[in-house]
Amino acid sequence: MSAAPTDPAFEELPDAPPRRALRLTWTGKVSAGIILVWLALALVGPWIAPFSEAEFIEEDLQGNYYLDPSFLPPSEQTWLGTDYIGRDVFSRILWGARTTVGISLAATLLAYLFGIALGITAAVAGGWIDVLLSRAAEVVLSFPSIMLGLIVIAALGSSIPMLIVLAGFVYTAPVFRIARALGQDIMVQDFVEAARARGEGRWWIVSREILPSAVMPLASDFGLRLIFIILFVSSLSFLGLGVQPPMADWGSMVRENLSGLGNGFAGGAIASLAPAFAIGCLTIAINLVVDDLSVHEGGLLADKMI
Repeated sequence: MSAAPTDPAFEELPDAPPRRALRLTWTGKVSAGIILVWLALALVGPWIAPFSEAEFIEEDLQGNYYLDPSFLPPSEQTWLGTDYIGRDVFSRILWGARTTVGISLAATLLAYLFGIALGITAAVAGGWIDVLLSRAAEVVLSFPSIMLGLIVIAALGSSIPMLIVLAGFVYTAPVFRIARALGQDIMVQDFVEAARARGEGRWWIVSREILPSAVMPLASDFGLRLIFIILFVSSLSFLGLGVQPPMADWGSMVRENLSGLGNGFAGGAIASLAPAFAIGCLTIAINLVVDDLSVHEGGLLADKMI
């Protein structure tokens, strides 16, 4: 049985450190705003896009048919021009936000669901469970992520559910390692020892002491893993093994429009540079927010981000 909070025998036992309010610098606030904009576009982009992701631009605003609608320059009709087969680049950026951000966010959540559960289990249980889970994670980490992705997709085929499961599986191992490291650090703290001395059970210690103390480092690492998964999914699409046509995806849009790079901004370069800018804009904004959170943790978080 747990001792009553007013029991004088436990008055000298240390409590868990207080939670600090999150404060972002102006750079972090601007970056957080950019992230929110992209998340909003991922939700409503297909409804506000001027054209569907597979619609061809066949005629101008006056009703005149184009002889060749590929790589049209930006205009009142097509704000970012058209791609290599005459589809509106701006509309495909908006449609691709839903695909790229949606897949990456779902895969990151999946990786964290299993990574945290397994990491905290290994830290709390120890012994052969810790050894078994750690060796399994090292096996996954020994494979380059892109190579592992290519092998799995070549064997099982590409689809959105497959990309989510694959990216989630690949990044469960690094999440496991940081969750295990945080759990082991917290398990030896005085406030955890005090909880054990009071007779608290293992589940109480995990839910009331370990997880609340690990929230901020894990939230920071969540942003870092989201960046890695965005780049992972975009790289697979760039190689032609990710999201398949005619669905829009930022990585595949870069690959499809590479032939327009030599024509300048008025001749198709923007069709490849715009999705590349979208990837860079989102990932840099997330990274700046992660930097702010790391500073908030006193710089110690960087030592655990592996």
